[in-house]
Amino acid sequence: MKAVVYQGPREVTVTEVADPVIQFPSDAIVRVTTTNICGSDLHMYEGRTSVEQGKILGHENMGIVEAVGDAVSRIKVGDRVSVPFNIACGTCRNCLTGWTSFCLRTNPAEGMDGAAYGYANMGPYEGGQAELLRVPYADFNLLELPPGGEHENDFTMLSDIFPTGWHGTELAGLQPGDRVAVFGAGPVGLMAAHSAMIRGASQVFVVDKERDRLDLAGKIGATPVDFSAGDPVEQIMDVTSGRGTDCGVEAVGYQAHDPSGQEHPELVLDNLVKVVRSTGGIGVVGVYMPQDPGAATEQAQQGRIAFDYGTFFSKGQRMGTGQCPVMRYNRHLRDLIITGRAQPSFLVSHELPLTEAAEGYQHFDSRDAGWTKVLLRPAA
Repeated sequence: MKAVVYQGPREVTVTEVADPVIQFPSDAIVRVTTTNICGSDLHMYEGRTSVEQGKILGHENMGIVEAVGDAVSRIKVGDRVSVPFNIACGTCRNCLTGWTSFCLRTNPAEGMDGAAYGYANMGPYEGGQAELLRVPYADFNLLELPPGGEHENDFTMLSDIFPTGWHGTELAGLQPGDRVAVFGAGPVGLMAAHSAMIRGASQVFVVDKERDRLDLAGKIGATPVDFSAGDPVEQIMDVTSGRGTDCGVEAVGYQAHDPSGQEHPELVLDNLVKVVRSTGGIGVVGVYMPQDPGAATEQAQQGRIAFDYGTFFSKGQRMGTGQCPVMRYNRHLRDLIITGRAQPSFLVSHELPLTEAAEGYQHFDSRDAGWTKVLLRPAA
């Protein structure tokens, strides 16, 4: 089969590799219909992770079940499915309490709970930017979708970014009527803003500097805040008569930078501590790493982010962090899509054949105007 393979910093190729096979009776093989390039894939693409050369990338996947192991009884060949990026066993302590993103059994890497497809430190699993994908524990992990081709561009967001955006608002403790500040207008930030609107936020501020992304935020009813035009905290405080917001979502991560491009991994955390009112909540779904050799400071290289914890403590704020347990939300979000309440496909900018994946990575990584979300179609 054809697959997108990591070759080194800023180099991916579409290569012929061996087809995946059923390895355990609980496996399924999915023929991928749509797979996405995720913002977190860019950390690997840029060489800012320990991902190994030869890894098949891609953790945002959906498709049609082509084969199942002997122990698979719920999922059938021919089912249209969404594949959560979490690979979970379904029976460990964390899975049983709904934390499938921290499965205790699926990742053999020491000190790492939770596994994913095609990602650094997340287990030996190949990704789905390919024609076929092996799915472990298929009965537990796969989400059934209505047959046919309807809502393809919406459903493809269910594997990661739509649930992750929703999770950010959940971690922040969003309540109907709240004002919300979302830092980062990449796909996850825009999904957090979309989720906040669906959940009844009275006002959603979206902070970024890329005009195309801010325009998308405005189109869904959010208030764009361009941090290259001035301090984003001051801009939000001015609009809210000094009250700030009730909660906030961090959708940027450890490569946060100022308008000049200089990295400051604590920048967004500091801004959220300033802009969220006392006793308010902060949800962090931007990626942070235990080690980052490419970071600007020695502390940051060791994963130590020196944000304004003193003010955070004195304001009595709350913070929730970590990768999204997709299965906690994906069934509900699927049904919001089916009934027309949610349209996460608004952020799709490009639909490319798998063979043009390298071009998609290059444009998306360069933040070229208009490249907001790239979908890859293996069958195209």
